[in-house]
Amino acid sequence: MPDQSDTPIIEIEDLAVSFPVPDAAGRGRRFNAVHRVNLSVYPAQTLAVVGESGSGKSVSAMSILQLIPTPPGKYESGKIHWQGDEVSGVERDSSGGNTMDLLELNDRQMRRIRGNQIAMIFQEPMTSLNPVYTIGEQITEAVLLHQKVNKAQANQIATDALDDVGIADPSSRLKEYPHQLSGGMRQRVMIAMALACQPKLLLADEPTTALDVTIQAQILELLRTLQNQKQMAVLLITHDLGVVAENADTVAVMYAGRVLEYASVFDVFQRPLHPYTRGLLKSMPVLGREVDRLPTVMDGATVPEDFPGGYKVQPHTADPNPLGGYGGPDSRLYEVESNHWVLCEPTSENTAAQPTRPRLSFRRESAVVV
Repeated sequence: MPDQSDTPIIEIEDLAVSFPVPDAAGRGRRFNAVHRVNLSVYPAQTLAVVGESGSGKSVSAMSILQLIPTPPGKYESGKIHWQGDEVSGVERDSSGGNTMDLLELNDRQMRRIRGNQIAMIFQEPMTSLNPVYTIGEQITEAVLLHQKVNKAQANQIATDALDDVGIADPSSRLKEYPHQLSGGMRQRVMIAMALACQPKLLLADEPTTALDVTIQAQILELLRTLQNQKQMAVLLITHDLGVVAENADTVAVMYAGRVLEYASVFDVFQRPLHPYTRGLLKSMPVLGREVDRLPTVMDGATVPEDFPGGYKVQPHTADPNPLGGYGGPDSRLYEVESNHWVLCEPTSENTAAQPTRPRLSFRRESAVVV
């Protein structure tokens, strides 16, 4: 089925994922690691999901491929609409844009999606690569599973994949083990493994973690080049705002399991509206500026004086109520300005306001300078 540029290739709707947490009395209760998360990614677009550790970024992404162990995890609510290729035995929702709900698929059906239509690059390549198998064995495994090719053809696909990511002498590297490669080369292998089956969507979970700045720039440039060549959508998870500014088309800011702000990369950096986003940006060190004390997120987390009328946003708190959730039980994502969503509430006078799921097909043409 051909992609439609005006339709998200994937859309997460009101996703909630919980885990058990024992209370003081030893009785178990469940805590939502992500709560009412709404995201969408369009073909060839890069959505950056940014936030500090524990904000729910990785849980949201792993839920797309049903990689959350259940139990202990539990998908409490929500849908994940996928505009991918046909999967045997799966009916599409014609009323919802002819999509399939990934959370409704069984394990056999999900295996047709994982690594084939949707691939993922994990944070640490050394723990993601199996130390007892060669690089070639690990790349060809997915190729043989998802494509109708023999072993020789799979080896050629693996060689081409390593060549695409800039690894010299790829045929020799296929015979090597992960410990024989540098950190940057292992990360390139992870990218090659993810892209070997030509996925429509790449989930990149902090793909440059633990790499030095030079190698990080090379990996990100490689991802941009491959994305343009293959017209692939990318969901980029990071806490590095510099990476976001240089690579993202749209940005979702997360904290305490909720999406707080969603807009184009230009709007988020030039006109942040949620107090947490403002604090996050103001806490970034500025090259050449001398200060006695670096500002924290709380220092800069102020409500803008020109916050759009008809809406009210709760002040940022570093210790949200675990029962009511961050922002309070009545907060939802509202499009407070054109193509700009913020977690807030309408005022009593704004009776016509309705929360909406963010859909933004924006793609950048030039880099943002921070």
